Amino acid sequence: MAKRVLTTESGAPVADNQNSATAGVGGPILLQDQHLLEKLARFNRERIPERVVHARGSGAYGYFEVTDDVTGFTSADFLSSVGKRTETFLRFSTVADSLGGADAVRDPRGFALKFYTDEGNYDLVGNNTPVFFIKDPIKFPDFIHSQKRDPFTGKQEPDNVWDFWAHAPEATHQVTWLMGDRGIPASYRHMNGYGSHTYQWTNAEGEAFFVKYHFKTNQGVRSLSADQAAELVGKDANSHQTDLLQAIERGVNPSWTLHVQVMPAAEAADYRFNPFDLTKVWPHSDYPLQRVGRLVLDRNPDNVFAEVEQAAFSPNNFVPGIGPSPDKMLQGRLFAYADAHRYRLGVNHTHLPVNAPRTAVVDNYGRDGLHATRNGSRHDKNYEPNSYAGPAQTDAALAAPLAIHGWTGTHEVPAHTKDDDFFQAGELFRLMSEDEKGRLVANIAGGLSQVTRDDVIEKNLAHFHAADADYGKRVEEAVRALRED
Repeated sequence: MAKRVLTTESGAPVADNQNSATAGVGGPILLQDQHLLEKLARFNRERIPERVVHARGSGAYGYFEVTDDVTGFTSADFLSSVGKRTETFLRFSTVADSLGGADAVRDPRGFALKFYTDEGNYDLVGNNTPVFFIKDPIKFPDFIHSQKRDPFTGKQEPDNVWDFWAHAPEATHQVTWLMGDRGIPASYRHMNGYGSHTYQWTNAEGEAFFVKYHFKTNQGVRSLSADQAAELVGKDANSHQTDLLQAIERGVNPSWTLHVQVMPAAEAADYRFNPFDLTKVWPHSDYPLQRVGRLVLDRNPDNVFAEVEQAAFSPNNFVPGIGPSPDKMLQGRLFAYADAHRYRLGVNHTHLPVNAPRTAVVDNYGRDGLHATRNGSRHDKNYEPNSYAGPAQTDAALAAPLAIHGWTGTHEVPAHTKDDDFFQAGELFRLMSEDEKGRLVANIAGGLSQVTRDDVIEKNLAHFHAADADYGKRVEEAVRALRED
């Protein structure tokens, strides 16, 4: 077997990769040492801006297989027949901490899934919780600032975390999820994934439905207590990455069963609460889970940077038969995700192998920009319409149109008959066993008791009292006990 030759970026062979060129033995280094300068300059540029949120992540390739007929609800080709398989890439992540953060922490987990369909890539971005902290994207930068490291102390501050939640009563439902037993998953394999947002499906007849995605883990839900998590972080800060990598390498391929809740579009306007509110769930008694298929992860990336760090998910990457809903948080993310990737990876990030479609042909008039690899030939025009047989529009909408009415302005969303910020948080609390309630209260009190302002504590306690009288009483007593110690 021929020996491989080390080369520079331009392909020239490298004579010495151990010693820099100098002016005489022991002399100063020469500026003409092209290999040294190139090597150091490239090293200085190895890192790209990390994600503002979801920076710490792991990922794997796999496939999605349809197991049940859903053609009555959507014309999406990758869901068109039982047994059909589509290649996928799934990225898991923590939300608040930076790229070097630990895996086993109390934080929501990102669940971002890319389907490489024959009609283009379909990206579904969600979390391991069916709800979120806020319902309007204009609050998102402030929310994230409150949860990340303080500009002065350089660490996450309970004063900031709970102060924001004190002024965001709609966060009470998600706080109850986060502080409960599922707040620290034992591994990425042992947690559910949710689309969280409401999406639109449209069938071949043009009928529209609103849907919510539920990926139920086939490994069973397993979580860690705060003490177990602290011990695990001390042993292996990369515990979830380690677990996912080793499981797939052993051939123990994790899987999830996809179910959807389906609401006929006509029922949305009169539903008892706003079905597009990301802080609320749809009760299964109203819209039962309907099975769709199975997601399996069976291949690890060969290079974490190229395939996990550079993976870009944009919820505006739809395919025919699937589209957005009036969910305000989703609407904000339709812009924000793609824009974040243009900043981090460049305008041509969709040319990168992990982001490029597998079978669908990309044919448009996008040209130039950093790292452009698809600029066409001398015969291709960069404008449309043209007289040179360039790609043309189909005139076929991907999804059904959404009806709108009223005046422009910064409106609050109209309340439905049963809309409030606390009822579903109370329902979640009342579903818990006594042991689960005890751990939830202890987790909340452990953080809230560290807040230095009494008024911030009182505002948060009011939210828990509004959700459930017993819930509020227990948290209040636990916080008082800790503050008196």
